[in-house]
Amino acid sequence: MKYKRSKRVQELLLEEISRLIQFGLKDPRIGFATVTGVDLTDNLKHARVYVSIIGDAEQKRGTLEGLQSARGYIRSALGKNLYLKYIPELSFHLDETAEKAQKISKILNELHTE
Repeated sequence: MKYKRSKRVQELLLEEISRLIQFGLKDPRIGFATVTGVDLTDNLKHARVYVSIIGDAEQKRGTLEGLQSARGYIRSALGKNLYLKYIPELSFHLDETAEKAQKISKILNELHTE
């Protein structure tokens, strides 16, 4: 199977967006967030960025709002840092896989002890 260009661009976007969130954003709403994945369409026009956020529900909501409002800045910074013909539209989504895995592990441990 060929290594699709969208996969390479996904990895590049993941690294750059992570770096921008860590060092480039000054929004106080954005808490401790980690980019866990990027899903990019094959035509490279739209990217879904999955973010894991540490904190309660209010902090998670605030961080997502801060990231959504910083989309324009992130896209412009990506345009300056990356040599791509087109920078995809970004949408940020909460990644809850770690929390779900923790709940499943807890349930399995409870069943195992019974």
